[in-house]
Amino acid sequence: MSLHLYDSATREVRRFEPEVPGKVGIYLCGATVQGSPHIGHMRSAVAFDILTRWLRRSGYQVTLVRNVTDIDDKILSKSAEAGVPWWAWAYRYEREFARAYDALGVAAPTYEPRATGHITEMVELIELLIERGHAYTGDPGNVYFDVHSFGSYGALTRQLVENMTTVEEAASDKRNPHDFALWKAHKEGEPATAAWPTPHGRGRPGWHLECSAMARKYLGTSFDIHGGGIDLRFPHHENEQAQSWAAGWGFARLWMHNAWVTTGGEKMSKSLGNSLLTEVVLQRTSPMVLRYALGAVHYRSALEFSDSTLSDAAAAWQRITGLLDRAGAAGTDPAGRIATATARELDQVELPGAFSAAMDEDLNVSAALAAVHEHVRHGNSALAAGREAGEIALQVRAMLAVLGLDPYAEPWRGAAETGDDGTSAVLDALISQVLTARARARADKDWARADELRDQLQAAGVVVEDSSGGARWSLRGDH
Repeated sequence: MSLHLYDSATREVRRFEPEVPGKVGIYLCGATVQGSPHIGHMRSAVAFDILTRWLRRSGYQVTLVRNVTDIDDKILSKSAEAGVPWWAWAYRYEREFARAYDALGVAAPTYEPRATGHITEMVELIELLIERGHAYTGDPGNVYFDVHSFGSYGALTRQLVENMTTVEEAASDKRNPHDFALWKAHKEGEPATAAWPTPHGRGRPGWHLECSAMARKYLGTSFDIHGGGIDLRFPHHENEQAQSWAAGWGFARLWMHNAWVTTGGEKMSKSLGNSLLTEVVLQRTSPMVLRYALGAVHYRSALEFSDSTLSDAAAAWQRITGLLDRAGAAGTDPAGRIATATARELDQVELPGAFSAAMDEDLNVSAALAAVHEHVRHGNSALAAGREAGEIALQVRAMLAVLGLDPYAEPWRGAAETGDDGTSAVLDALISQVLTARARARADKDWARADELRDQLQAAGVVVEDSSGGARWSLRGDH
C-alpha cells in the first residue's frame, strides 16, 4: 500500500505523489513568538514530526521548513506593555518554543526562517502582485491584496467572498473590507526598529505575506505539502494561497491541518482561561508521556486533554518500556542489541505490516499504536514462557522510532530504564520485594501467605505469571 493523505483543499484522501520523485518539500506554519508555547502548539509540532519521520522511513528525502513569526501586532503590544524591546520579547519566546520542541523530541526542521530575515523577498512579492494587478497602495506605507481581482479567492475553504466573515482590520483606505494587508504602515508610538523601507513607505509585513515569500525562497514556486493547525485555514492559509496563486506560483500541492486540543469540550484558548502551557504540564508528567498523549489521537481528530489523558498515556508508555526493560534484562539479549541498536540499524528492521498499513492510511497513529501494543503483548507472552523476545523488542523500538518515541534514542536515552521519570524503577523494586516474599512463602509451603501476596498484587493491577524461570510480573493490559 502506498501513502495516502487527506487533502484539506479537496477534502478527500489522496494517494501521495511528490512533485519530484523521492523528494518531499513541506512548509509548516510555526510559532508566532508572542508568548509561551502551550500543548496546542506542541500537538501540531508532534503531528508533523511524525509525518516527517514516516516519510523519511519510507525512503523520501524531506525538506521541512518551519517558520518563526517574530514581528506582529501582538508582539509589539505585549512587549510595549512589558517595557521590553520587541525583538527581545520575540527572541525570549522563540527560545521557549525551541526548548519545548527539544523536550518533546521534535526533530529540528531543515530550515527555520524568521520573518524579519526575509523582508527583501516580501517586498519583491508585493511588487509582483502590484504589477499583476492584484495589489494596490492605500495610505503611505499600506499595501493591500485586492480579493476581487482574483477569481479563485476562497478556493481553499470553499467560500464566496460575499459570505465570508470579515476578519481583517477596518481601514478607510481599503477598496473592500475583505482586502487584506500585505504591508502595514508604521504607526505613531511603535518602535522605529519595527519598520522597514519600501517603495510605498516604511512599515512591516502583514502576517500572510511572510509565509508565501519564505516558502518560495526555500521550496520553490511549487512544493508538496503545506501544514498547520486547523484554525489557520481561514484567513491565514486562504490568503497565503490567494497571493501565491495571484503571483503565478503553484504553491502547495496538498494541504494538511491538525485538529484542536480541547479541554472540557472547548477549544483551548487564552480567552477561556484553559490554555495549558507546555512547561507547566511537564512539571507533572514526563516529556515522553506528554508526547505519547499528543500523538496518540489521529491528527485530524480533536484531542480532549485532561488528567485522565495523561494517566492513560503514562500507563501505556510504562507497558511499552516495561517490555523493553524486561526483554533486555532477561538474559536473552547477551549482545545488548535491544538497548544499543542505532537509528540506522532500526531502519533495517522490518516493520509489522499492520503498522505500516496504518501509517500509510493518512497517518493513522491510533491503529499504528495498536500494532505496537500487540507486539508488546506477544513479547510479554514470550518472556513468560521463557522464550526469546529480542526480535520482538527490536520491532517495537523500530515502530516507536517512527513515532518519535524510541526510548533509547535522543532525547529519551537515559530514561529508558526508568520509564516515567523513575516510576518504573521504583515500581519494579517494590513489586520485586513482594515477589521475593511470595517466593519465600512458597518455599516454606505457606500457600495461604503466597496466595495473599499474589492477590494483593492483582488488586493493584499487577499480573503475576509463574514459569520455570521464576515469577514474572506485568501491569494489567500487558498481555
